[in-house]
Amino acid sequence: MAAQATYEFKAEIKQLLEILVHSLYTEREIFLRELVSNASDALDKLRITTADSATDDDAPLEIRIEADKDKKTLTISDNGIGMTEAELVENIGTIAHSGSASFLKALKDSGGSADGIIGRFGVGFYSVYMVADSVCIRTRSHREGSLAVEWTSDGQGAYTIRELTSGNGAEDGETVARGTSIEVRLKDDQAEQFTDVEGLRHIIRKHSNFIGFPILVNGERANTVPALWREPKFQITKEQYKEFYSFLTYDMDEPMDVLHTSVDAPVQFNALCFLPEKSKDFMGFDREDWGLDLYVRRVLIQHQNKDLIPQYLMFTRGVVDTEDLPLNISRETLQDNRLIRKINTTLTKQILGQLGKMAEDKEKYAKFWREHSRVFKAGYMDFVNRETFSGLLRFNSSACEAADDLVSFDDYISRAKLDQKKIYFAFGPSREALKLNPHLEIFRKKGVEVLYLFEPIDEFVMDALHTYKEFEMVPAEVAKPEDLAKLPDVETEAPTDSAPAPEKDALEALLLRVKAVLGDGVADVRASSRLTGSPCCLVNPDGHTTSSMDKIMRSMNHDNSVPKKVLELNPNHALVRNLADLNQSDGNDPFVEQAARQLFESALLLEGYLTDPHALVGRVQDLLTKSSGWYAKSK
Repeated sequence: MAAQATYEFKAEIKQLLEILVHSLYTEREIFLRELVSNASDALDKLRITTADSATDDDAPLEIRIEADKDKKTLTISDNGIGMTEAELVENIGTIAHSGSASFLKALKDSGGSADGIIGRFGVGFYSVYMVADSVCIRTRSHREGSLAVEWTSDGQGAYTIRELTSGNGAEDGETVARGTSIEVRLKDDQAEQFTDVEGLRHIIRKHSNFIGFPILVNGERANTVPALWREPKFQITKEQYKEFYSFLTYDMDEPMDVLHTSVDAPVQFNALCFLPEKSKDFMGFDREDWGLDLYVRRVLIQHQNKDLIPQYLMFTRGVVDTEDLPLNISRETLQDNRLIRKINTTLTKQILGQLGKMAEDKEKYAKFWREHSRVFKAGYMDFVNRETFSGLLRFNSSACEAADDLVSFDDYISRAKLDQKKIYFAFGPSREALKLNPHLEIFRKKGVEVLYLFEPIDEFVMDALHTYKEFEMVPAEVAKPEDLAKLPDVETEAPTDSAPAPEKDALEALLLRVKAVLGDGVADVRASSRLTGSPCCLVNPDGHTTSSMDKIMRSMNHDNSVPKKVLELNPNHALVRNLADLNQSDGNDPFVEQAARQLFESALLLEGYLTDPHALVGRVQDLLTKSSGWYAKSK
C-alpha cells in the first residue's frame, strides 16, 4: 500500500479558509474560473519548461471539465506540468502561497520566458469549498520518475496526501497521466447548478472564454472565440472583428469602427475596442450599462470596468488585457488603481485619436455624431485632452444649408473674417427659431458665421472650453456691437425702409416713456445698435449671461421669477419711429403705453420668460381690431 499522511491545518489557516470560502467572493461560480485558470497556468508552465524537449506523450494541451449529475461531481483536469508530493504540499497545503509566483521568479532568474503565467494558485483553489463537500486532487509531475499523488480534504480541519502507487498507476490499475485532475464532490444545494452542462459552458464563456487552451465541457469545446486582441492586426479579417464584437455585445450590427492596440509603456496592455453603430443611450436609460471588460492574461477580472475609460466615452465597447496589473487575494478586487488610471489615460488618448481619423471621412463621422454626440459632449470636463476633444466637436451653423450639416471649430475659423478672433454661438430649439432671433441680425448684416446650439449641454461645453486656438467663445447674445461694427457690411437683403431715425430728443423721450410704463419689469430701456430688422430685444444687464443659461440656472435653483433685463429698441424700425412721433405729439397717448407693453411681452415670449400670455393675446386682438378698420378704409 502506498504511503499516506494526514496533516492538520493551523488555526490561523482555518480562519483564513473560512474567510476565503464565505466572504471573499461574491459569486459562487468564480471557483470554476479559478480552477480553470490554475489549469491554464499548469499548461503554460509545461509549454515553457519543455519548449526545447519532448514530453512523455503527444496529446494536445487542453482542459477538460466533466459533470456527473448522478454522482454530484465536477472534475476539472489538465495534462499540464503536474506536481510532486512536495509541490502539492507547498502549493495546495499552504494557503496564500503562490506557486506561480515562485515558478515565475525561478524562471526569470534562469533567463527563461515568462509569458502567460497566471499568479496566486493556492488562494484561488480554496474558493472551491464554496460549493464542495470534499475535494480530491490527483496529480503527477512531468519530471521523469515522478510518482502520482492524491490530496483529499473536506476543507474543515485537515487534508490527506498519499502516493497512489510505486509506479505510474493507481492501486486499482488505473493509469494516472501527467497533469492534474481535481474532483469536486458538490454540496447538495449546489449540485444541480454545477452539473448542468449548458450552465457550465455559459460560465466558461463568461469568465474564461479567452484562455489560450481548449476547454472541453463533457467533450464539447466551450471557448470557441479566440482572444483577437492578442493577435497581430494585419492577420485579422473584418469578419473576425464582427464575430468578436457580436460575441462581446450581442449586437448583430457591424461596428462603426475598431481600435486594436498594444501598449508597452507606461503600462503594458492590449485593447480591442469598438464603436457601435447605434447608441444605447435612450432617454438617459441604461446609463450604468457601460465599461470595458478587464482581463488579466486572458482571464476575466471584471465585467464593465468603469475606470478604464471616462464616462463621456461610455459608448465604447471592448476588452482590455494587461500583464502588469497586480491583484490582491481575490481577482475581483484590484490592488493598485494607479495602473488602471495609467491605462485610462493612454486608452482615452488612443480612442480620441481613432475618432480623429474617423473625422477625416465627414459622412462617417456625421453618422457617429448623430448617434453618440449627446454622450460625447460631456467630455468638456476632460481638461487633459481638451484640445483634442475640442477638435472633435461638431455644430450646425448659420453657414450651413441644412439642419443636419456639421461644422467644426476649424471649419469656422477657416471662414472667419479678417481680424475676427471670436467664435460666436447662439442657443435655440431649431434653425428656424435662431433665424428669427433678433440678436443674430447684426451677424447676418456683417456676414459673420454663428454656431447653432440646440442642446442645453452645448452651452456648458462652450463655457468650459472658453477658447480654441486663440479664438474666444462668445455668445452672440452678449457680443459687443462695437466689435462687430468694425467689420464691413454684407448685402444680405435689400432695405425696405429708408426713413431717417427719430430725432435725438424724440427718441430719448420715448425711451423714458417706455421705461416709466414698464417700471420695475425692466432694468433699463435704451437704443439698440445690434438690431437691423426687429423693433426690440432683451439684453442681460451684466453683459455676460445668456438667456438660455440664465433659465437653466434658475431651473436648477427652482426660481420661477422673471429676470430684469434691458429692453433695447431699434431706432431705425418703423414702429419705433412711429411711437416716437406719437409720443412727441402727445406724451399721454394710450397707444404708446399699449405698444410698449406689447413689445416687452413679445420679447419675453421669444426668450421663454412669458408665463401668462392672456394679456398679450388680448392686446393683440385689440390692436388688430383698431388696425383692421384703418386697413378697410384704405382699401
